[in-house]
Amino acid sequence: MSPRPYKSTTRRAAADQTRARIIAAGRELLAADDDVLVFSLDAVAKRAGVVRMTVYYQFASKAGLLEALFDDFAAHGGIAKMVPLAFEAAGDAGAALDAFVTAFAAFYDSDRLGIRRVNALAMLDAEVGRALAARTVRRRNAAEVLLARIAAADPHALALAQPAAVELLDALTRFDLFDGLAGEERRIADVAPVVQRVVRASLLNPARSAGEPRA
Repeated sequence: MSPRPYKSTTRRAAADQTRARIIAAGRELLAADDDVLVFSLDAVAKRAGVVRMTVYYQFASKAGLLEALFDDFAAHGGIAKMVPLAFEAAGDAGAALDAFVTAFAAFYDSDRLGIRRVNALAMLDAEVGRALAARTVRRRNAAEVLLARIAAADPHALALAQPAAVELLDALTRFDLFDGLAGEERRIADVAPVVQRVVRASLLNPARSAGEPRA
């Protein structure tokens, strides 16, 4: 006799709640004000109030947990909704670049401390470093798509060949650049217009770069 549907639904709901609690614990651990940050399955399990095997059952590995955490960062930061707005504006190169910068500024602002900790931890923990590198490739890929669309709409819009333009846009939208410009007194969104001006000046053909950056 097969299990009753309501029992399966209840178990699935309980598993989803446990998964959400573990992800929340991972984010809390990243935001914890500790001198030495240790990010491990054991540390996350302890903070979530579950045993290590529960974390392993949900995510299979530390890499799996990191992937889920990065997905959670992305969902809360709204990056998947904002980057397409830049693509849609590709007919206006300046507006498209402004929207791209705004998307990443808003994403970084959504959990600045957590993202800062992940970047710092990536320097110390090779597994975190690999997971983060795999995610940051997505920013480069998005930059490549955006610039290809801009060039398709206006072949003379960009001042640089596309490979160089992709490298530069990727570099100018890194978290550490925004974080360093903002310092401790300002939000990242406050410096987005500065980055927009630098991006426009660096990438746009002067004959096509009229217009003020849009925050």
